[in-house]
Amino acid sequence: MYSVTVRGHMMIAHSLRGEVFGPAQQLHGATYIVDVEFRGASLDASGIVVDIGRAAHALDAVLAGLNYRNLDEDPAFRGRNTTSEFLARVVFDRIVAAMKRGDLGPDAGGVHSIRVTLHESHIASASFDARVDVSA
Repeated sequence: MYSVTVRGHMMIAHSLRGEVFGPAQQLHGATYIVDVEFRGASLDASGIVVDIGRAAHALDAVLAGLNYRNLDEDPAFRGRNTTSEFLARVVFDRIVAAMKRGDLGPDAGGVHSIRVTLHESHIASASFDARVDVSA
């Protein structure tokens, strides 16, 4: 199994509903380091899983849509708790959409799974991991 990981970061504001979240029920900020790992069983003709530059650019574009935003005001997240786990899935879905548009190049079809990890701090992170089929 081969893998390539690219990293970015974003800063968001949000509040979380439910007593389980304690003080995080109030509007607060979060800074995330975001890792996206692309995995494939084989390398393409150029000897890569995915082009690192294109992958990094796609991640930057995805994060730009979230960075410096109050997620409580985003209609796409209305009624949802924008937890780290939830946001990992959002980033995953948007990276897959970028792949389907061809933003990661023609050989990205060899990627069979992606893992997105949002690091909240040096001691806490949340991930979403799934298989992908960009040919669909």
